[in-house]
Amino acid sequence: MSVASSFAERYQREARLIILRGLVEEIDGALSAKLMSAKLETFGINRSLDWIGEEYRKLADLGAVTVNEAGSVVIARITPKGRDHLALKVRIGGVDQPTEPIT
Repeated sequence: MSVASSFAERYQREARLIILRGLVEEIDGALSAKLMSAKLETFGINRSLDWIGEEYRKLADLGAVTVNEAGSVVIARITPKGRDHLALKVRIGGVDQPTEPIT
């Protein structure tokens, strides 16, 4: 594995954790990619809406979120498995582990 590939994977794992944290902060556990981009920017992750949508889809493949698309708007909603990852009850590969439980 190259250094660039390794960094890209670490970057994505961290971004996915930030996405899950951002979703759990919402009353209904859901957020559009556009609104999530502002949360990610707070942590220095400045990526396109397409990239965020792809990360949403990857998290959906992992069972951490569900994804709904309405035209160009992509919305993710955290699942019980995503919440359990944040609470350190399960481990989802491809997503950084929180340093302490988040409920």
